[in-house]
Amino acid sequence: MNLVFLGPPGAGKGTQAKKLSGDLGFVHISTGDILRDAVSKGTALGRKAKEYIDRGELVPDDLMIALIEEVLPPGGGVIFDGFPRTIPQAKALDDLLEGKRMAVDGVILFDLEDEEIVKRLAGRRTCPSCGAVYNLVYNPPGKDEICDRCGTKLIQREDDHEEVVRKRLQVYRDQTAPLIDYYAQKNKLIRLDAGRPIDEVYADLLRIVNEKRH
Repeated sequence: MNLVFLGPPGAGKGTQAKKLSGDLGFVHISTGDILRDAVSKGTALGRKAKEYIDRGELVPDDLMIALIEEVLPPGGGVIFDGFPRTIPQAKALDDLLEGKRMAVDGVILFDLEDEEIVKRLAGRRTCPSCGAVYNLVYNPPGKDEICDRCGTKLIQREDDHEEVVRKRLQVYRDQTAPLIDYYAQKNKLIRLDAGRPIDEVYADLLRIVNEKRH
Protein backbone atom coordinates (compact mmCIF):
# COMPACT_ATOMS: atom_id res chain seq x y z
CA MET A 1 0.00 0.00 0.00
CA ASN A 2 1.28 3.47 -0.94
CA LEU A 3 0.24 6.54 1.05
CA VAL A 4 0.62 10.29 0.52
CA PHE A 5 0.89 12.52 3.61
CA LEU A 6 -0.52 15.91 2.68
CA GLY A 7 -0.60 19.11 4.72
CA PRO A 8 1.20 22.36 5.50
CA PRO A 9 4.83 22.47 6.65
CA GLY A 10 5.09 21.83 10.39
CA ALA A 11 1.91 19.74 10.62
CA GLY A 12 3.85 16.69 11.86
CA LYS A 13 3.83 14.63 8.66
CA GLY A 14 7.48 13.60 9.00
CA THR A 15 7.20 12.62 12.67
CA GLN A 16 4.14 10.46 12.02
CA ALA A 17 5.64 8.93 8.86
CA LYS A 18 8.73 7.83 10.79
CA LYS A 19 6.61 6.23 13.53
CA LEU A 20 4.36 4.47 11.03
CA SER A 21 7.24 3.20 8.89
CA GLY A 22 8.97 1.87 12.01
CA ASP A 23 5.87 0.04 13.22
CA LEU A 24 4.38 -1.22 9.94
CA GLY A 25 7.40 -1.46 7.63
CA PHE A 26 6.58 1.34 5.19
CA VAL A 27 9.45 2.96 3.28
CA HIS A 28 9.43 6.65 4.25
CA ILE A 29 10.26 8.85 1.26
CA SER A 30 10.71 12.39 2.56
CA THR A 31 11.47 14.87 -0.19
CA GLY A 32 12.77 17.25 2.47
CA ASP A 33 15.35 14.68 3.60
CA ILE A 34 16.27 13.81 0.00
CA LEU A 35 16.77 17.48 -0.81
CA ARG A 36 18.75 18.26 2.36
CA ASP A 37 21.00 15.27 1.64
CA ALA A 38 21.67 16.58 -1.88
CA VAL A 39 22.29 20.09 -0.51
CA SER A 40 24.68 18.89 2.22
CA LYS A 41 26.66 16.85 -0.31
CA GLY A 42 26.89 19.90 -2.58
CA THR A 43 25.81 18.04 -5.71
CA ALA A 44 24.85 20.04 -8.79
CA LEU A 45 21.24 19.05 -8.09
CA GLY A 46 21.63 20.05 -4.43
CA ARG A 47 23.06 23.48 -5.23
CA LYS A 48 20.19 24.16 -7.61
CA ALA A 49 17.62 22.97 -5.06
CA LYS A 50 19.14 25.12 -2.28
CA GLU A 51 18.33 28.31 -4.18
CA TYR A 52 14.62 27.42 -4.10
CA ILE A 53 14.60 26.08 -0.52
CA ASP A 54 16.27 29.17 0.95
CA ARG A 55 13.61 31.37 -0.67
CA GLY A 56 10.82 29.16 0.65
CA GLU A 57 9.81 28.20 -2.89
CA LEU A 58 8.97 24.79 -4.37
CA VAL A 59 11.67 22.80 -6.15
CA PRO A 60 10.86 22.21 -9.86
CA ASP A 61 8.82 19.10 -10.71
CA ASP A 62 11.29 17.41 -13.02
CA LEU A 63 13.99 17.59 -10.36
CA MET A 64 11.71 16.06 -7.70
CA ILE A 65 10.37 13.26 -9.91
CA ALA A 66 13.92 12.21 -10.84
CA LEU A 67 14.93 12.11 -7.17
CA ILE A 68 11.88 10.09 -6.19
CA GLU A 69 12.28 7.54 -8.97
CA GLU A 70 15.83 6.86 -7.75
CA VAL A 71 14.69 5.92 -4.23
CA LEU A 72 11.35 4.22 -5.05
CA PRO A 73 11.45 0.55 -3.94
CA PRO A 74 10.26 -1.94 -6.59
CA GLY A 75 7.57 -3.47 -4.39
CA GLY A 76 5.96 -0.24 -3.16
CA GLY A 77 4.82 0.07 0.45
CA VAL A 78 5.77 3.75 0.57
CA ILE A 79 4.77 6.85 2.51
CA PHE A 80 5.32 9.94 0.33
CA ASP A 81 6.01 12.79 2.76
CA GLY A 82 6.15 16.27 1.24
CA PHE A 83 5.32 15.09 -2.28
CA PRO A 84 3.30 15.69 -4.37
CA ARG A 85 2.81 19.41 -3.69
CA THR A 86 1.01 20.41 -6.88
CA ILE A 87 -1.53 18.80 -9.20
CA PRO A 88 1.05 18.40 -12.01
CA GLN A 89 3.31 16.58 -9.49
CA ALA A 90 0.38 14.38 -8.43
CA LYS A 91 -0.29 13.44 -12.05
CA ALA A 92 3.42 12.79 -12.63
CA LEU A 93 3.49 10.56 -9.53
CA ASP A 94 0.39 8.69 -10.76
CA ASP A 95 2.14 8.10 -14.10
CA LEU A 96 5.38 7.00 -12.42
CA LEU A 97 3.57 4.51 -10.17
CA GLU A 98 1.33 3.24 -12.96
CA GLY A 99 4.42 2.45 -15.03
CA LYS A 100 5.57 0.26 -12.14
CA ARG A 101 2.10 -1.30 -11.64
CA MET A 102 1.49 0.64 -8.43
CA ALA A 103 -0.85 3.44 -7.32
CA VAL A 104 -1.53 5.92 -4.52
CA ASP A 105 -3.92 4.01 -2.26
CA GLY A 106 -4.71 6.68 0.32
CA VAL A 107 -4.00 10.35 1.11
CA ILE A 108 -3.88 11.54 4.72
CA LEU A 109 -4.47 15.30 5.12
CA PHE A 110 -2.86 16.73 8.29
CA ASP A 111 -5.02 19.74 9.24
CA LEU A 112 -3.41 22.52 11.32
CA GLU A 113 -3.95 26.28 11.82
CA ASP A 114 -1.37 28.69 10.37
CA GLU A 115 -0.43 30.38 13.67
CA GLU A 116 0.26 27.01 15.31
CA ILE A 117 2.49 26.12 12.36
CA VAL A 118 4.46 29.38 12.71
CA LYS A 119 4.92 28.69 16.44
CA ARG A 120 6.15 25.15 15.74
CA LEU A 121 8.55 25.95 12.91
CA ALA A 122 9.97 29.33 13.98
CA GLY A 123 10.76 27.75 17.36
CA ARG A 124 12.54 24.74 15.84
CA ARG A 125 16.29 24.37 16.43
CA THR A 126 18.58 21.67 15.03
CA CYS A 127 21.97 20.38 16.18
CA PRO A 128 24.44 20.61 13.27
CA SER A 129 26.60 17.86 14.81
CA CYS A 130 24.26 15.01 15.83
CA GLY A 131 21.02 16.04 14.07
CA ALA A 132 18.90 16.30 17.25
CA VAL A 133 15.82 18.51 16.84
CA TYR A 134 14.32 20.75 19.54
CA ASN A 135 11.54 23.30 19.82
CA LEU A 136 12.01 26.34 22.06
CA VAL A 137 8.32 26.22 23.05
CA TYR A 138 7.40 22.52 23.15
CA ASN A 139 10.68 20.64 23.54
CA PRO A 140 13.45 23.05 24.66
CA PRO A 141 17.02 21.93 25.40
CA GLY A 142 18.20 21.92 29.03
CA LYS A 143 20.62 24.80 28.38
CA ASP A 144 19.77 27.82 26.24
CA GLU A 145 20.05 26.70 22.59
CA ILE A 146 22.73 24.09 23.41
CA CYS A 147 22.26 20.44 22.37
CA ASP A 148 21.57 18.11 25.33
CA ARG A 149 23.27 15.21 23.56
CA CYS A 150 26.59 16.66 22.41
CA GLY A 151 26.84 20.23 23.70
CA THR A 152 26.90 21.84 20.25
CA LYS A 153 25.31 25.26 19.67
CA LEU A 154 21.92 24.75 18.03
CA ILE A 155 21.04 26.43 14.74
CA GLN A 156 17.85 27.63 13.07
CA ARG A 157 17.42 26.35 9.53
CA GLU A 158 17.04 29.05 6.88
CA ASP A 159 13.54 27.83 6.01
CA ASP A 160 12.45 27.99 9.68
CA HIS A 161 12.79 31.79 10.02
CA GLU A 162 9.31 33.26 10.61
CA GLU A 163 9.19 35.32 7.40
CA VAL A 164 10.19 32.26 5.35
CA VAL A 165 7.67 30.07 7.21
CA ARG A 166 4.87 32.50 6.32
CA LYS A 167 6.03 32.52 2.69
CA ARG A 168 6.04 28.71 2.68
CA LEU A 169 2.49 28.70 4.06
CA GLN A 170 1.37 31.09 1.32
CA VAL A 171 3.02 28.86 -1.30
CA TYR A 172 1.22 25.87 0.26
CA ARG A 173 -2.17 27.59 0.18
CA ASP A 174 -1.69 28.74 -3.41
CA GLN A 175 -0.15 25.64 -4.97
CA THR A 176 -0.70 22.63 -2.71
CA ALA A 177 -4.21 23.14 -1.33
CA PRO A 178 -5.81 22.31 -4.75
CA LEU A 179 -4.50 18.77 -4.22
CA ILE A 180 -7.14 18.38 -1.52
CA ASP A 181 -9.87 18.58 -4.18
CA TYR A 182 -7.84 16.43 -6.61
CA TYR A 183 -7.60 13.52 -4.18
CA ALA A 184 -11.08 14.05 -2.72
CA GLN A 185 -12.54 13.57 -6.20
CA LYS A 186 -10.68 10.27 -6.41
CA ASN A 187 -12.15 9.24 -3.02
CA LYS A 188 -8.66 8.84 -1.57
CA LEU A 189 -8.59 11.75 0.92
CA ILE A 190 -8.84 11.28 4.71
CA ARG A 191 -8.63 14.29 7.05
CA LEU A 192 -6.68 14.09 10.32
CA ASP A 193 -6.67 16.74 13.08
CA ALA A 194 -2.93 17.40 13.52
CA GLY A 195 -3.35 19.93 16.35
CA ARG A 196 -3.53 17.25 19.05
CA PRO A 197 -0.67 15.61 21.01
CA ILE A 198 1.59 13.38 18.86
CA ASP A 199 0.38 10.12 20.44
CA GLU A 200 -3.28 10.98 19.86
CA VAL A 201 -2.62 11.84 16.22
CA TYR A 202 -0.66 8.61 15.78
CA ALA A 203 -3.37 6.43 17.34
CA ASP A 204 -5.88 7.93 14.90
CA LEU A 205 -3.47 7.48 11.98
CA LEU A 206 -2.80 3.85 12.88
CA ARG A 207 -6.54 3.13 13.00
CA ILE A 208 -7.07 4.73 9.56
CA VAL A 209 -4.20 2.81 7.96
CA ASN A 210 -5.22 -0.54 9.46
CA GLU A 211 -8.79 -0.03 8.24
CA LYS A 212 -7.52 0.68 4.71
CA ARG A 213 -5.22 -2.36 4.76
CA HIS A 214 -8.11 -4.64 5.59
